[in-house]
Amino acid sequence: MLKKVKHLFSDKLVKNIGWLTASQIFRRIIRIALVVVLSRSLTTEEYGLMAILFAITDFANVFIQKGGIAPKLIQSSKEDLSGLLNTAYWTNWILCLSIFIFQCLMAYPISLFYQDEKLIFPIMVAAATYLVNPFYAVQNALIRRENRLKISAIATALNALINQSLVIVFALMGMGIWCIVLPLVIAQVSWLIVYRKNHDWVPSGKFTLKNWESIFHFSKFPLGIEMLNYLRSNIDYILIGRFFSVEELGLYFFGFNAGLGLSLTAINMVSNSVFPYLCEAREKLSELRKSYTRSLKICAGIIFPLVLLQSTIAPVYVPIVFGEKWDVAIPILIIICLSGLPRPFALVSEQLLLAVDRGMDGLKWNIFFTTLLVTGIVIASQFNIVVVAVVVLVLHAILLPIFTLAVSKSVFSEKNELSIS
Repeated sequence: MLKKVKHLFSDKLVKNIGWLTASQIFRRIIRIALVVVLSRSLTTEEYGLMAILFAITDFANVFIQKGGIAPKLIQSSKEDLSGLLNTAYWTNWILCLSIFIFQCLMAYPISLFYQDEKLIFPIMVAAATYLVNPFYAVQNALIRRENRLKISAIATALNALINQSLVIVFALMGMGIWCIVLPLVIAQVSWLIVYRKNHDWVPSGKFTLKNWESIFHFSKFPLGIEMLNYLRSNIDYILIGRFFSVEELGLYFFGFNAGLGLSLTAINMVSNSVFPYLCEAREKLSELRKSYTRSLKICAGIIFPLVLLQSTIAPVYVPIVFGEKWDVAIPILIIICLSGLPRPFALVSEQLLLAVDRGMDGLKWNIFFTTLLVTGIVIASQFNIVVVAVVVLVLHAILLPIFTLAVSKSVFSEKNELSIS
């Protein structure tokens, strides 16, 4: 028994998840103080504006963080890697500059859509965060490729400390929505310092886009998947903000943040660990099966207790921690929180498909699931926000387990060893 426990904690995936867990616990401790301050300092309207701002910046980060250069650099062979690094660096600069300009140009149309001019300048200022990313993106990808996620954990903790401490200070100063925007920009320095200090790669200085097709053809699948994940995560905000009032959007956003927010943090932590872990084992089907099975078990051990505990005690901690004015959001919080149970398993299955060069299958699934989810939310939006939350829960509970089982059967029913290009 002791030997099994020792083996478990020597496992690379468990170590990586352990480091990321520690960083996320630290981050959540600060976040608790943050949410308490914001729930008492911001109005429901300001919470609604905050939801819109986060939806916009998260969408941009899908291109930069999830669907950018990192997936191909992590997945590529040692022989191909050196020829991709400088191209990845300059490609990322083109990408980040384009997104910065696009977000600034869209600030006014977005404010017109939500009929609130207070969004214009916060959206433009928040776009400045993308201009820092190219200075550390390649180093970050290489650290993840090398499975040195201890570094990522330190960077995450430091970023959380700077960002959320500033949010609390600015909120207490009565800065409204700017208490969210300015720390987003200032805290970027933490990523830059940690990743540049812990990896010695530097660009050659010569502009090149050689072999850019290799990065594009692989990254288009995780980019497409993450864009659809983003749409599913934010379509309820967008539709509620349009069909209901900004105040009701604030209630829904609070329920999501105070409920599923912690669980999604854990889910994202697992995601960041799983992809390089599966890529290491992808040459042999038997080893890949073991890594995949272990990943699913670890997901269950982390997510299930967390979601169930949080859902159970929500009626107790919400009025105590956040204030009685948020009691009306408790049913929404519980329903949304429960929808997190099947999410990590589908996410691990998506990472498996990417690891074995079957990203198109993951993309097709995401198009199908997103279409059903959007349709369900549009119909539910004709009623009230509780019905929206119930529809989100039901669709996740039914469809995600089916997808997970289908992927496992498809990948591991093959008789021949995988052929990795």
